[in-house]
Formats: sequence, C-alpha cells, structure tokens
Amino acid sequence: MHFAFTEEQEQLRETARSFLAAHGTPESVRRTMQTERGFDVDLWKRIAGELGWPAVLVPEAYGGLGLGWVEVAALLELTGESLLCAPLFSTLCLGTTAILVAGSEEQRAEWLPALAEGRATATLAFQERARDSRSGPPATTARASDGGYVLSGRKRWVLDGATASALVVSALDSGASEPALFLVPADAHGLVRRIVPTLDATRRFAEIELHEVRLPSHARMSGDPTALAKILDLATIGLAAEQTGGAQRCLDLAVAYAKTRVQFGRPIGSFQAIQHTCADLLLLVESARSASYYAACVAAEDAPGLTSAASLAKAYCSEAYFRCAGDCLQIHGGVGFTWEYDVHLHLKRAKTGEHFLGSPSWHRERIAQHMGL
Repeated sequence: MHFAFTEEQEQLRETARSFLAAHGTPESVRRTMQTERGFDVDLWKRIAGELGWPAVLVPEAYGGLGLGWVEVAALLELTGESLLCAPLFSTLCLGTTAILVAGSEEQRAEWLPALAEGRATATLAFQERARDSRSGPPATTARASDGGYVLSGRKRWVLDGATASALVVSALDSGASEPALFLVPADAHGLVRRIVPTLDATRRFAEIELHEVRLPSHARMSGDPTALAKILDLATIGLAAEQTGGAQRCLDLAVAYAKTRVQFGRPIGSFQAIQHTCADLLLLVESARSASYYAACVAAEDAPGLTSAASLAKAYCSEAYFRCAGDCLQIHGGVGFTWEYDVHLHLKRAKTGEHFLGSPSWHRERIAQHMGL
C-alpha cells in the first residue's frame, strides 16, 4: 500500500509553503509576538480570505472547504515549522471542531460561516488545573435559571481566549456527572478575560472568569458526555502535527548550523558526535511524522481507535519536539539562546505544548488503561 498526499493535498502544502516563506518569516514572528493581540489582523484576513485555512474543516454547506483531518495535519505541520502567530489552531482545531462535534444546527448556521470567512474566531475553555487538566470534572458550574443557564467559574490557559469572538466553555450542570458544553459569545455580561504571560511568547493564553454569566437555553451544546473528549482528541492530533513541523525545523536549523560553524579548523558537522546527534533527531522526526499522519488518518476516517491514536501521537510528538529543540540548542552552543537565533523560540513552544492538551505521561497512562494494563 502506498501512503502519500494526493495532488490536491500537495497543492495545499505548496501554497502554504510559499505564503509562509513570505509572511511567516522569523522577523515577522518576532515583530508580531511583541504586539498585545499576538497576531496581525491584516495577515489573518489574508489567511482567511485568500487561503481559506480557517475553512478547511467547515462543510461546504456553511461556506467552507469541506476537507478533513489529513489536510489539517498537512497544513499545521507547516505552520508549526514557521511558528505562525495567528489564531488558526484555536479557531480550527478547538472552536470549529467543538461546534462541528457538539453544536446544534442553529449554532452551526450562526457561527460556521463567520469562522470559515475569518470574520470571527473561536476557542475552547476547558482547562482549570495547571497540569494534566484533562483529568477530573470541571469546577465551573452551570445552573438552570429563567429558561436559560447561569455559568460561574474560572478557566485557565485558554488559547487565544482574550481575542476570540466566542468561547466553548465546559461546565458541570446540576446533578450531572459529566461536563456539558456552552457556547458563550465574547460580549456576554459577566465574562472577564485577561492575557496571562507564558513561556511561549508566540502564542497568547488567557484566564477566563465567568461571574454569573447568563445564557439562553440554546447556548447549551450537545448533551453527549463523550463530546468534550472527542473534541480534545481531535485537537490533540492537530497539535501533534504542529509539533512534528517544529521538530523538523529544529533538525533543519541544527544541520544548517553544523555545516557552517567552524571549530578547530573544520565545520562542526564533520565531528562524529554531531553527526550522531543529527541522525538521532532525524529518526525522531520521521517517527513523529508517522505517528501524526496515522492519527490524522484515523480522525479523517472516523475510525475506531481515535483515543489511542491521538494519545500516541501527542505523547511521542511532544517529546520528539522538545528533544529536537534541546539538541538543536546544544549544537548551536551559547548563541542558540540569543534573540538573533530561532532555536529558543522553538524550545519555548515545545515546552509549552508538551503540557497543553495533556502531558506525555498522562497520554501514556491513558493508552495503558485502554489496553487494560
């Protein structure tokens, strides 16, 4: 059996490569990451209007491209390479995915066209704990009141939560054992959002407080108790693809520097220790790519084993990215952590992403449980 991207998928990647080579340069990343919003609004409009990246998963009936998770993985691998500063991951993998999985027909009709066109952004607010946040019920509550719901609680580490047009919030309904999902518009009364500083300056995380936020009854999404887990698994696959791209870029940076840095009268790439390190990184990158693509295929086919495939990809790709970034920094030596080089940006992105959507140890434990170990 031959596994390869189709002609259309390769065209998507080539278009992405060309665009990112022109607009996702290290200089633009450094410029954008110092802004308050964390992304360029005009660039986001071009990404949505000219390239249609936010519309990849949106069905054609709602103005989208109607593609699948293989295309998402193919695209995010490249944005991960360039450290693209844009609300693409949050909108595509968290917000749009949540509405597709758990949204009502009314919610889909209201939000999906705007998300596909880039007129709105969305994200998922589920995390409340600092580590292994996917374990345990949320402390955020939802109670029925006057034909609607009242939400109270606090969410932490909400990706692009300070700028999103809508937030899908997990909350525990009265008497329920599993969390429900609620679609909360950004202008809801009682919703407080503030950016929190993190190690990774190329992304913006926010803390969300819900002070008696009143919502109409139709704000509640699917009552399926497995909806949130599926949304997180799909988003995890997207994150693994991003991490694969970042690992590839770290390998490329390490090899390029080893060819040009001269020590003891010869390029350091001629030393066996450096060669062995780069060879080990290549093995890590290719294995991460295999895990990422396999998980994307499982998601695209909606095949059994999504949970295990997502956890396998996240556990391996997270650690591969961090190892590649760390070894790339070692090859660069002291200059690797200076502002002029890109290595430290990848190291910070890798460390932050390692714990986002579940740590590698949490995902390995999850795989073991599914295997009955």
